[in-house]
Amino acid sequence: MKDILISGLLGAVSALVIAASPATAQDVTIINAKVVVGDGSEPIENGTVVVRGGKVVAAGAGVSTPGDIPTMDAGGAWVTPGLFAAVTTLGIWDVGAVRESNDQRAGSAPFSAALDTSDIINPNSQHILVSRAAGITRASTTTMPSSSIFAGQGAIIDLDADAKPVMQAKAFQMVELGERGAAISGGSRAAAYVLFRSALREAAALGQGLPRTPEIGADGEVMLSRFDAEALRSVVAGTQKLYVSVERASDIRAVLALKSEFPKLDMVLVGASEGWLVASDIARAGVPVLADGLDDLPESFEELAATQSNIGRMTDAGVTVAINASAMENTRRLSQHAGNLVALERIPGAAGLSWGEAFAAISSIPAKISGYGDRVGVLKSGALGDVVIWDGDPLEVGSVPTKVFIGGVEQSLQSHQSRLRERYIDLDESDQPKGYDW
Repeated sequence: MKDILISGLLGAVSALVIAASPATAQDVTIINAKVVVGDGSEPIENGTVVVRGGKVVAAGAGVSTPGDIPTMDAGGAWVTPGLFAAVTTLGIWDVGAVRESNDQRAGSAPFSAALDTSDIINPNSQHILVSRAAGITRASTTTMPSSSIFAGQGAIIDLDADAKPVMQAKAFQMVELGERGAAISGGSRAAAYVLFRSALREAAALGQGLPRTPEIGADGEVMLSRFDAEALRSVVAGTQKLYVSVERASDIRAVLALKSEFPKLDMVLVGASEGWLVASDIARAGVPVLADGLDDLPESFEELAATQSNIGRMTDAGVTVAINASAMENTRRLSQHAGNLVALERIPGAAGLSWGEAFAAISSIPAKISGYGDRVGVLKSGALGDVVIWDGDPLEVGSVPTKVFIGGVEQSLQSHQSRLRERYIDLDESDQPKGYDW
């Protein structure tokens, strides 16, 4: 009896270990697919994608099928790399109105630039699950500015169903300038730029081993703590990217001018609603842009020149542009925003993107801006095996993924939303809960 109990316990423990272990990557060859490489090129008919050991081996037309890898017939379906959502709050909040579940802002904290998003990512957040079901496999995520123009240090994450979502901690620092930065700093853009410059100078002084004098704010409060200044050292040194949220054309010029004062800054513009007005300046500076995808009307005085042609015009001027996910109400709408840019190409006088360019703006380009080159957001040899199979054109509103692989591991497409849909979709009115009885 004792042996039976021990055997049963060992079996139970073994089952728990198996359940807790990470899923292994699947080797798969997908044939008869409409393959999207993701590098800006157009879709390839009757293509093949080979994934082995969690990485892409080959993709495109005329690819040979290895005999030792299982074959999946896509039946002509679209097969693409996973989408990359740039500048999100994925994994750091659940319900916006419930403060206890919302870690997006730290308005009462004594820290700003030192905040580290990688410490607080929840891989079981429903927002991650819903976004994964929409074909998003990687993202940059960050806290948002509140009591300081500095938001903190963002992280690059994968949306895999495992307990370790962080690919890169402290990947970038976020700073808010323009109207919002002015409001935080005391009511004027002038104050925001003084604070910004003084913070970078203090960080530079720390990097050179020089003593620092804390900047004193209202009521004797320290505006930049030692920990915040320490966190900005890598920004000044150019080893950590600086994401600058700015909209107005004149503000964009002012930000670009900072490169002459701090030449090592590795800057990325975020928002840039009036970027098209200064597109040649941005292109000349070699600064990439994460731009809002659906700005068509001004929401503020700093966006008076907003136009849906913004991304198309900047791209035509030679600017590297990806779509900014932070401007969306829901990150899962990322492909819809890209599809809108394709539609703009057909409107006289408007500037949009080709299909390949639009898809790259939500796959390879945000990955490149984030420092991942040809490793993420593309179906090329050596890239991570993030593969999505769709039931239609991925840039059409009604299309959804039927399969999602992250690093070669097939993912569940279930979420709280999908389970609720399945629960109630076939019920008639008499079966609905009391709350639906009007």
